[in-house]
Amino acid sequence: MAREISSDTLRLLYVTMLRLRHFEERVADLLANGPSIKCPTHLYIGQEAVAAGVCANLRGDDYVFSTHRSHGHYLAKGGDLTALMAELYGKASGCSRGWGGSMHVAAREAGLPGSSAIVAGTIPIAVGAAMAFKMQKKSSVSVAFFGDGAANEGVFYEALNFASLKKLPVIFICENNLYSTHMPIEACLADIRIYKKAEAFAMPGIRIDGNDVVEVFKVSGEAIEAARRGKGPALLECMTYRWRGHVGPNYDLDKGLRSQEELDRWMSRCPIRTLERFLLEQGILSESEKEKLCKSIEQEVTDAIDLARESPYPDQAELFTNVFKETKDS
Repeated sequence: MAREISSDTLRLLYVTMLRLRHFEERVADLLANGPSIKCPTHLYIGQEAVAAGVCANLRGDDYVFSTHRSHGHYLAKGGDLTALMAELYGKASGCSRGWGGSMHVAAREAGLPGSSAIVAGTIPIAVGAAMAFKMQKKSSVSVAFFGDGAANEGVFYEALNFASLKKLPVIFICENNLYSTHMPIEACLADIRIYKKAEAFAMPGIRIDGNDVVEVFKVSGEAIEAARRGKGPALLECMTYRWRGHVGPNYDLDKGLRSQEELDRWMSRCPIRTLERFLLEQGILSESEKEKLCKSIEQEVTDAIDLARESPYPDQAELFTNVFKETKDS
């Protein structure tokens, strides 16, 4: 399938995933070695192919709505890496001005209005944005990213129903990493085939390999273009795996939740290494180019950390700013 994609697109997918991985690995180190980042942080390591593959099909005027595990979506949609690092540090130069932290990042200029720590919380908002696009006769598409745990929430089913009923341009992307916080999916859902939920609402439902960035790119691209043409929504269940624990830098192997064998099996299917091998074999990427890319991204992340540390915290006078609707009299 990779041979059907242009070399430029394959390189773009690779670089995007590489940036996500380097950023998250450095954040993991910061979390493990000091109290510099104090907000709860949910890492995206292992799931990079989903955000990279989907967002490579999106335009600047398309909207993406994210979750508590938001860094990958933010960066893949074009959010500023330096502003994201500053946000993790709670600094005024952060993408949410230091008020949101890891779980509430935003990049309105890139088409990511916001993310939320509420499970399934942004799914109906994505549907609302799609409704607005349709009413305004725009060709923009809305994308809702969410985890498998969101399939336990009633609003997920309400959103699918309304989106299908109105044929809205919204794509539902379920990142099924097999665990809802610390519970395996089979302990939460009577039917773990989340993509099958689409059948009840007369919309396409497809399960794909969420660790194959080319498959994610191709299948999501078809769904996005169909939505642009007024064909309505689709539900994509991307099977993937988070390498680290639910929150923080640890692997959670000591909690008895999963085995080392399971983790090793999924790490051997690393989406970045898989594409990298293909690019090297096909001569699309050389070893020297790979090393240069890695060093460049590492330096970008290091510079972002330095700037974040040097930046000021928000002014206490702004504590109640943007909390309530402000009027002319206020």
